[in-house]
Amino acid sequence: METLNALLTGFDVALKPLNLLWGFIGVTLGTAVGVLPGVGPALTVAMLLPLTVKLDPTGALIMFAGIYYGAMFGGSTTTILLNTPGESASIATALEGNRMAKAGRAGPALATSAIGSFVAGSIATVLLTVLAPLVVDVALKFGPAEYFALMVFAFTTVAAVLGESTVRGLTSLCLGLLLGLVGIDSQTGAPRFAFGVPELLDGIDVVVLAVGLFAVGEALYVAAYQSRLTGTLERLSGSLMMSKEDWKRSWPAWLRGTAFGFPFGSIPAGGAEIPTFLSYSTEKKLAKDPAAFGHGAIEGVAGPEAANNAAATGTLVPLLTLGIPTSATAAILLGAFQNYGIQPGPLLFQSQSELVWGLIASLYIGNVMLLVLNLPLIGIWVKVLRIPRDRLYAGILVFATLGAYSLHQSWVDLLTLYVFGLLGFAMRRWGIPVAPAVIGLILGPLAETQFRRALSISQGDASVFFTHPIAASFLALTALLIVAPWVVRRLRRASA
Repeated sequence: METLNALLTGFDVALKPLNLLWGFIGVTLGTAVGVLPGVGPALTVAMLLPLTVKLDPTGALIMFAGIYYGAMFGGSTTTILLNTPGESASIATALEGNRMAKAGRAGPALATSAIGSFVAGSIATVLLTVLAPLVVDVALKFGPAEYFALMVFAFTTVAAVLGESTVRGLTSLCLGLLLGLVGIDSQTGAPRFAFGVPELLDGIDVVVLAVGLFAVGEALYVAAYQSRLTGTLERLSGSLMMSKEDWKRSWPAWLRGTAFGFPFGSIPAGGAEIPTFLSYSTEKKLAKDPAAFGHGAIEGVAGPEAANNAAATGTLVPLLTLGIPTSATAAILLGAFQNYGIQPGPLLFQSQSELVWGLIASLYIGNVMLLVLNLPLIGIWVKVLRIPRDRLYAGILVFATLGAYSLHQSWVDLLTLYVFGLLGFAMRRWGIPVAPAVIGLILGPLAETQFRRALSISQGDASVFFTHPIAASFLALTALLIVAPWVVRRLRRASA
């Protein structure tokens, strides 16, 4: 009953005309950036962060959330018509979606994607509403030792999941942790790694890092390798309506995809790649005609798209309740919270109740907005795909530069922006994920604070991390995640 009352209060906040407008702007922008190949929600939110510092936090965060799940909706258009997944989570959709488009069934493919996204997003939002208060009750029992162990676990799992290589993910994470040390030590007041530059005493601004790595780095990469980024746009012909057979084959896939996506998004080892491929393989195994897969099976679009959107909503569970991001965009959203002096975690539901429940309520409204935007206006979104890539990224570079400079009107911000932009370009070029670096910068100082606080309480006794059951469990899981792949490889070599 208490949760229902809180949600009703959230609807009062989300239904205010100005917040509705920000939500509509968010889902529209999200759909547009989802359609554009290579322009994901993380890049867009990062680029808008410096431009929204003067906005009301509730409206700005509602808009950012709309961009996030709006991009999940819009990404299917690029994947199906251009066979160019904007994110790795859309690869499974491309396997069947583009085949359907080539066979003249782009309309039903886009329809099952949009409706499945709505169904999955709605169910996942209900689960978020129910689970978030329960997770908060557990998290309120965490002490400094438990929080530090949880962050170590999150560091390891996120670095392993975000990227093709665990070593590269951990390298990116360590870079972020190193950058998080820049500035004044919160415990002693001594400057660290500032090199005599006064502007660095406050630390590396997460907005500058995020905009540099995502926006500037991506723009430089596209400029350097644009000739390699080609694709054939399939025509949108025929009706968008799904047949009775399409509905019959789609709705079980939507439900199964949601069941895969939400749990994976909710745990601090999530990401949407695993549930989308699990959903695809499950639909293939359960199909009455498995031979149809590879030739445009509609279940192969419905299931992964539902899993993708459910996972996107699921990432808000650890973000809001524990302050732990499990995806690139969630890391930028965490930076957005901190930009307003708000720290996500269990106390957020007490200190900023209207904001957090308004944000959750906006997800229900945004899902309806997205369904209305995506199906009737699909022709407009297809035209967005025709924007020349060079002009698009030139605009992104200009907005990124102006946004970073507007933060403090400092040349140091501009210099660090382009240093991080070159770094982002290099990381993109050699397949090093950038998200762990952002997560390391944001969570590194928090993990250090909790570590030192735990040692202070225990009077320097490091066994506090192993004698507390919850902390010991997280550290044991972390060790298992590091050791298990090595053991499996050794066993395979021994048996070969």
